[in-house]
This record gives sequence, C-alpha cells and structure tokens, in this order.
Amino acid sequence: MEIRSKLIITAGGSGLRMGSDLPKQFLLLKGNPIIFRTLETFYDFSSSMEIYVVLPPVYMDLWQELAAQYDLRIPCTLVAGGFTRFHSVQNALALISPGGITAVHDGVRPLVSRALIQSCFDLARQHPAVVPVVEITDSMRRIVDNSSAPVDRTAFLRVQTPQVFWTDVLKKAYNQSYIPGFTDDASVVEKDGVPLFLTKGMARNIKITTPEDLELAAVL
Repeated sequence: MEIRSKLIITAGGSGLRMGSDLPKQFLLLKGNPIIFRTLETFYDFSSSMEIYVVLPPVYMDLWQELAAQYDLRIPCTLVAGGFTRFHSVQNALALISPGGITAVHDGVRPLVSRALIQSCFDLARQHPAVVPVVEITDSMRRIVDNSSAPVDRTAFLRVQTPQVFWTDVLKKAYNQSYIPGFTDDASVVEKDGVPLFLTKGMARNIKITTPEDLELAAVL
C-alpha cells in the first residue's frame, strides 16, 4: 500500500552571505532558479507528493513572476514563513493533514539525488525520524578562551536534508514552544523524545549559502 507523502521545502533565506540583493533560493543555477531545481528533483521522484513551499511573505509576488518566466508547472502550495525556521515549518504543518510521511528539505539543496530521497522515504516506513548525515573529513578545532584545541572529528557528523518523519510525530513535536536550540527538524523531534535514525547522506548534497557554493554546484 502506498503511503501518503508530503514535502515541506523551506526557502526563507536571504542573500546576505551571497552578497546579493536577490534571496539565494532565487539565484540561477545553470539557467534555472535554485529553488525550482530542488522542486523538480522531488517532483520527478513522486508527482503525487503534496508539496508545500515556505517563503517570506515579501517574496510571494517574486515567486509568481519567476514561475511564469520559467514556466514552472509543478503544483505546490505556498506558505508564509515565520520569524524563524521553526515557525516557518510550523506554519506549513498547520496545513498538512495527519497520517503518512512528511519530508522537510532545504530549498537551497538542489543537488540531492533521487536515490537519497528514495532511501530516506523507504527507511521512514520503519523509523519515525530519518536523518541523512555525512562524516567530517576536515580537521577540527574548538575555540578555548583566546586559544584553540583539536577535537576528535569522528565524534561529529554533518546533518543534511531531506529529513523524513511520520507526519503525526512531526506535527506533535512542533506543538512544543520554540527554543534557540531548534536548528532543524531533527532537533525538534528529538527534544520531544523521538529517537533519530541516522542514515548515510551524500557529499554532493551541499547547501548553497555562499558564492563559492554556487560555483561548486554549477560544476557538480
């Protein structure tokens, strides 16, 4: 039996670290807005998936203009973002019906593979919270007063999206009050007492936040 699937794409970022007046999710990657490339990947994976795109209210009109300009035909529901990422996802969840599986993905991770999406959704049939992670290959140091000290990099992992959850688990977790430690959906669900299942992510599933990231994404 097919499980009802939903997708929340968070696209509330600005262009500050990009040094751009245009929000990073709308910058072009090989001739197409980054956010549209992200959408296309998930739509190609499942055209029946319910898609919710969270945007700052001020950029709703820009979305419509770009959708017309680039002939975007993927059905999706636009959701007004909140003060933080937590509140933005909370706004989207208010529109999502109970049951099934819900994924949350960064709008500026357009290079996610269909294989990783499939793997996360498959694992979510048995696990209520699936989170892709990748190992850290660089050496790391921890700031201590005015100096620094090496740390064991094998004790750390980089967290990616899509993070995939049982919808009812995610909705319940987002009934909590916001705290600054909620940096992603996994941290919200974990705070509600739900164990996370970590799965192998992919190195090329980068989050585009700087001009260098955009250059790398174009090459990949």
